[in-house]
Amino acid sequence: MNFTKNQILTGVAIIAILITGFLIYSNQNPGKFILPGLGLSDKALAEKGIDYLNKNVLSGQSQATLENLSRESGLVKMKIKIDSSQYDTYITRDGRLLFPQAFNLEPKKDEKTGQDNKSAPSAQSCEALPKSDKPMLEAYIVSRCPFGLQMQRMMAEAIKNSPDLANYVKVMYIGSVSGNKISAMHGDAEAAENLRQICIREEQPTKYWNYISCQMKAKGAESSCQISTGVDSAKLNACISDASRGVAYAQKDFDSANKYGAQGSPTLIMGGSEISEFSADGKAIFGGRSADEIRSIVCCAAGDKLGFCSKRLTTTEAATGFSAAYPTSNASGSSSSAGCEPAQ
Repeated sequence: MNFTKNQILTGVAIIAILITGFLIYSNQNPGKFILPGLGLSDKALAEKGIDYLNKNVLSGQSQATLENLSRESGLVKMKIKIDSSQYDTYITRDGRLLFPQAFNLEPKKDEKTGQDNKSAPSAQSCEALPKSDKPMLEAYIVSRCPFGLQMQRMMAEAIKNSPDLANYVKVMYIGSVSGNKISAMHGDAEAAENLRQICIREEQPTKYWNYISCQMKAKGAESSCQISTGVDSAKLNACISDASRGVAYAQKDFDSANKYGAQGSPTLIMGGSEISEFSADGKAIFGGRSADEIRSIVCCAAGDKLGFCSKRLTTTEAATGFSAAYPTSNASGSSSSAGCEPAQ
């Protein structure tokens, strides 16, 4: 039996209704690693989806082309054109599931208050960033993701050269809590370090960036870094062992990550909007994974009103993973299309 193009799309949309409740997330805007062997950028995922539609759904009856690309609610959103019509289509960020239609389960906007619960779209340019007199850039990461470490290294380098930037950036953590125990995407060691960093951030904030800058240099340096940076280990251990402190702090981070759909490490949030570091064609929007990207994002959100905005920082790409040096050592360290996601 031969189906028309509209019958095919309608049929697939019905299937999408049945499986919408099982949406899986996994990946990034260019800037995150998805699964071993599946580290595709958003553009590559979109091309995969378009290729599938053309070969297996449209089958030569029409041709789908990509018009626009963004991220929404943990999915890669593609605006595609078939003949003269445009459609919003979604693909999971592990590249496994394609959704010709998605349904917003949140309440519609209240016409009186103008408020709704719809996720804010990704900001994909300096002009698109929400403006504020006191912007706060939140980076959601996990501590043992090579690209989470890279983001912390970028922030640490930026703060070292422009100390006032510390007032405009914050590292947040991704994970979950069960039975007063936190978990992380890379196992117990990562969960323990996430909690350690959270406790230092909350209860010994003046030690946080010094500790981060030390421990990212070599795996296993946590204890020596606590000593060298003056972290009060007794206070830290008390925070970690007291669920009403450490786990409670962590839960707030995780709740915030869930609110924004932050599953990839790193995920950047500014003013309630997720920031796309890279365009659909893989080009860096704010300067690439460098210390100056941090300055650039904050200053875009502040409208260049802050004193440090005129001071350009290094645009050299930061190293990924544990590294004694700031810059990436070779081309293989490039992360323009990598980050960490939970395994499926």
